[in-house]
Amino acid sequence: MSIPVECAAAPTSMMSADRATRLAEIFKALSDPTRVRLLAHIADSPEGTACACHIPDTLGISQPTLSHHLKRLTAAGLVTREQRGRWAHYTAASDVLEVAREFLGTTTEEAARCC
Repeated sequence: MSIPVECAAAPTSMMSADRATRLAEIFKALSDPTRVRLLAHIADSPEGTACACHIPDTLGISQPTLSHHLKRLTAAGLVTREQRGRWAHYTAASDVLEVAREFLGTTTEEAARCC
């Protein structure tokens, strides 16, 4: 004779479709190790911004590859782009990063200690 197993209680609320879509866009953009390294480089830049002119050598990638990855990060809202003369400068969008941290349950202080 088997003992019936009770089902766990249903969640009281469901994440909105808009929020799920937004989080998926963020995580999709971060699904590539080069983009993760690129975002970390931009976020850790001394002046809070990184010039595209220095990034290819730092990451060991070509200019076309850099453009592709920066386009993906910009489209996901993870970085902002500002044209300064000939060069584009990128800044990490801390508010968007905070959305991802909140979902993952990690505060900014905890994230700084990660890895």
